[in-house]
Amino acid sequence: MDRHDAATRSTLVSVWVNLVLSIAQVAIGLLARSQALVADGIHSLSDLISDFIVIAANRQSGLAPDANHPYGHHRFETAASLLLGVLMLGVAAGIGWTAVTRLFSPASIPVVHASAIWAAALALLAKELLFRYMLTVGRRVDSKMLIANAWHARSDAASSLVVLAGILANSFGFPLGDPIASVIVAAMVARMGVQIGWAALSDLMDHSAADEAILAIEHAVAGVSGVRGFHDLRTRTVGDFVLVDIHIEVDEFLSVRDGHQIAESVHHRLKAIPRVLDVMTHVDPVPAASH
Repeated sequence: MDRHDAATRSTLVSVWVNLVLSIAQVAIGLLARSQALVADGIHSLSDLISDFIVIAANRQSGLAPDANHPYGHHRFETAASLLLGVLMLGVAAGIGWTAVTRLFSPASIPVVHASAIWAAALALLAKELLFRYMLTVGRRVDSKMLIANAWHARSDAASSLVVLAGILANSFGFPLGDPIASVIVAAMVARMGVQIGWAALSDLMDHSAADEAILAIEHAVAGVSGVRGFHDLRTRTVGDFVLVDIHIEVDEFLSVRDGHQIAESVHHRLKAIPRVLDVMTHVDPVPAASH
């Protein structure tokens, strides 16, 4: 199974899980008079929207390079991650505002029905299982977008745990437990939104590759016959991939053909490294005394 098929399949699983959860949580939350459960249901609904964003971005990022996108469409995944982050911040703001408003009028907070406890517990279990499944798939195909979506699901599981605690507190005579749980859920969603959004912004600002990827590149270049040294190694991320610029040093007395062949060897060696999308090499002649 390639990464696009894996992304589509895992996201469709998430779609169905979040669809059922959002409907059930909102409906039971309204009937059981639990603001926290309704908030968690809205959170699940935001996940459903994010799943459709992931599906669209996954399809777009898989398109072949064209005249307007010579490096491919991989940044669509980064843009999708940024949109997910913004979406989560919006959901957090809505949930937090409603909860804080309720906190200022505690007399209006009703006693939550016991059915909300069971609904929150089942939602917690479903979201934790979904997180583990999506994270496994994301790591297997090495997709930042899928991993981000998996951690989004984990934030949902954590929020369901908080909701369950708040509903239990309300049921045992602490009415503020329900809106306080809603405020905590809002804070958790906002924190995850900032993390996902900032990571996407870093990629859009041409963040360098991870240290282990840079070490692999340096090791590969050093192992190419004819390379006397290298400098000005630069990397930048494009979605889940890496672009490489490097200056290689060769004997000054080599012919243009030989220097070109060494550069081609470097190019092919680096392209063999997983996730290296393209390589730009510059050949610098150096005297023997500088080797």
